[in-house]
Amino acid sequence: QVQLVESGGGLVQAGGSLRLSCAASGRAFSECAVGWFRQAPGKEREFVVAISRSGGSIYYGDSVKGRFTISRDNAKNTVYLQMNSLKPEDTAVYYCAARKVAVGTPRPDAYDYWGQGTQVTVSS
Repeated sequence: QVQLVESGGGLVQAGGSLRLSCAASGRAFSECAVGWFRQAPGKEREFVVAISRSGGSIYYGDSVKGRFTISRDNAKNTVYLQMNSLKPEDTAVYYCAARKVAVGTPRPDAYDYWGQGTQVTVSS
């Protein structure tokens, strides 16, 4: 079993930055690919980025390419999402998710474990 806890969300002005963390419990975390998703009110869950278990393969959603950076520290059981140049349209609840395979995917239904989410609000 893997339990995920997101942190680092908050209120920021447009153009600002935030760093989200996804801390995991359980030794299996290093065997998992991890994805970040987000969901705005009234919208479907949207893929943000995924990272492989080794960190060597990363796949970004089109809306965040060049602005967001994912990284992981398996020794700390933590994945980070650095978000720069934030826009009001980035406002959403951000979720991290893990799947017990090597590589990530943009499909949310392919993930086995989910965190509770952290709110990110970008003001204009």
